[in-house]
Amino acid sequence: MSLEGRVALVTGGSRGIGRAIVETLAADGARVAFVYHSNEAAAQEVVQQVESGGGECRAIQADVRSHDAAVGIIEELAEQWERVDILVNNAGIIRDGLLALMEPDAWDAVISTNLTSVYNFCQAATRQMMSQRYGRIINMSSVAASTANPGQANYAASKGGVEGFTRCIATELARRGITVNAVAPGFIETDMTEAVVSAAGADLRKRIPVRRLGKPEDIAHAVRFLAQEESSYITGQVLTVDGGLTLGGF
Repeated sequence: MSLEGRVALVTGGSRGIGRAIVETLAADGARVAFVYHSNEAAAQEVVQQVESGGGECRAIQADVRSHDAAVGIIEELAEQWERVDILVNNAGIIRDGLLALMEPDAWDAVISTNLTSVYNFCQAATRQMMSQRYGRIINMSSVAASTANPGQANYAASKGGVEGFTRCIATELARRGITVNAVAPGFIETDMTEAVVSAAGADLRKRIPVRRLGKPEDIAHAVRFLAQEESSYITGQVLTVDGGLTLGGF
C-alpha cells in the first residue's frame, strides 16, 4: 500500500486505460477521484469496483476542456480530502482523417481534449501541490508523438504538445517537490483504439518485439511507478510503454 494516505485525480477514468489507472492507484491505498464525460453507468461501475475492494473513490462528471471545471474540481478535492497529491491527465479522443479532408472541428476537438485539458488540470493543481511541496503529475502521451501515422496529424500534434508541455513545467516545479512525467503507450487493447488497431493490419503483432498488444494494466503499472514517492528523482521524462514497437528493426 505504497500510496496510503495519498489523494489522486484521474481524468478520463471511466473506461480503458483510465479505469485501469483508477483501480491500480486505489489498490495501492490512494483515495481516487476521476473525471468522466458522459457515461454515468460506466463511472458508477468503476466506483463500485473500487469500493468493493475496500478503496475510496469518487466519480465527477465534467468537461475536461473547461478551465473553470478543472479549478472547481481541484478546489473541491482539496477541501474534502485536504490535499491533492497525484494528477493523471488521461482524457483523450481520436478523430482520425487525412489532412486534406480533416474538418476544423476534428482538429479543435482533439487539441482541446488531449492537450488543453492537460494545461487546465495542471494549472489548477499547481498551487495546491506547491503549498504541499509535494506532487506527482503524469500526463498521457502516445507513441504517435514520435512516429508518423498517416491520418493522425491532429492526434500526433496533441501528444507532441503534451510531451513538450511536460518537460517545460517539470523544470518549473521541480524545486517544489513536484515531479512531472509522461507515459507514451503503444498499441493498447481499448475501445478507443480498436479502429486504429484494425487499420494497422493483421501483421501488427509481428511489428511488436514482445509479440502482443498492450493491456490497460500495462500502462497503469507504469503510472503507479511514477506516482510513488520512490520516483522522486525522475522528472521531465517520457516513459514509452509499447512492447518495443518504436525500437524498429523487427
